[in-house]
Amino acid sequence: MPSIVFYFKIHQPERLRHYTVFDIGENQNYFDEERNKFYLDRIVRKCYFPTLNLIHHLIQKTNGKFKVSFGATGILFDQLKKWHPEIIELFQKLNQTGCVEFVGETYYHSLSSLYSIKDFQEQVLLHKNLIKKLFNQEVKVFANTELIYFDDLTQIVKNLGFQAILTEGVPWILEWRSSNFIYEDPEKNLKILLRNYKLSDDVSFRFSARWWEEWPLTADKFATWLEAHNGNGEVINLFMDFETFGEHQWEETGIFEFLKALPFEVLKGKDLEFALPSEVIEKYPARGIFSSKKPITWADTERDLTAWLGNEMQKECSEILYSLERDVPFYLKEVWRKLQTADHFYYMCTKWFADGDVHKYFNPYDNPYDAYLNFRNALEDFKLRIKPNVKIYLRN
Repeated sequence: MPSIVFYFKIHQPERLRHYTVFDIGENQNYFDEERNKFYLDRIVRKCYFPTLNLIHHLIQKTNGKFKVSFGATGILFDQLKKWHPEIIELFQKLNQTGCVEFVGETYYHSLSSLYSIKDFQEQVLLHKNLIKKLFNQEVKVFANTELIYFDDLTQIVKNLGFQAILTEGVPWILEWRSSNFIYEDPEKNLKILLRNYKLSDDVSFRFSARWWEEWPLTADKFATWLEAHNGNGEVINLFMDFETFGEHQWEETGIFEFLKALPFEVLKGKDLEFALPSEVIEKYPARGIFSSKKPITWADTERDLTAWLGNEMQKECSEILYSLERDVPFYLKEVWRKLQTADHFYYMCTKWFADGDVHKYFNPYDNPYDAYLNFRNALEDFKLRIKPNVKIYLRN
């Protein structure tokens, strides 16, 4: 009986306001409160409120057989606390069902695991403490920002108290093997749950695509696809952005009706079950080694870091930002960490700027060059605040 694991990534950044060269040294307010509230209000209305209520309804109607896990960043919870505490209360209500698990994350959705292990550890512990405070859960499973994974990270994550990590089921690493089993890293520090990217993307990206040969995707059809893995898999990991429901896929596409029907189609006469990440790592042994020396992610077809660090603008900004670590005073550390949020670098990405509106989702900039200049101006001011007499030179 294969176990279906739902993991929903929930994150919203604190976007920068329009920050010009004339603001440097004059204005220390980097973040656009009005814009961030506007976006969050919309997402709460279209996605968070209806989807969380629907999940609670489904848990009740299935007598606790429907289960989901959430990877919600600390920076999102900070904004919810400020503007939408009722959503935190909804999460707490779901938590009381015993059918929800919160997965460990980096608090600020940062790339710190690539630049500063010290800050990475601190951010992960901040997030662990937040989940404990809000939900009284001791997190056992970790998902790095954008599911970044590399072998050397596993010992660090294990030392932080985790038993497993989530990442992408990269086909050229798996080769002939299936993502529908649990694996472990070469040093056997952690169990590894691999995203079934085809089934996940069928819902998150292709659900409303009329060009897709499988459109329209119905709950019974999808449940049949899941059942087809019976006998050739033990765990089917469906990892996707939570905004799939109501935002990426609008209500008019039928996405809520799909979610409403899916648990009953899965549980109706099929040899399938829903499970939490912590449950499947206890239930199933590792069936092999999954290894990647270089960082992998769940992004694009390359599954690499190029969405955030693929051009010179992105590399320059990230290197300057992390070079400041030792000089950041305690009272400015939160600002420094907000500047680390991966979205700022994502907005500078040029590799698909000419195509694909999906990559412009809630992007406050007209083009990646504006994103770079805006971030670079804010970064220059931040650098002057902590190192007023030290000049940082741009990359050649």
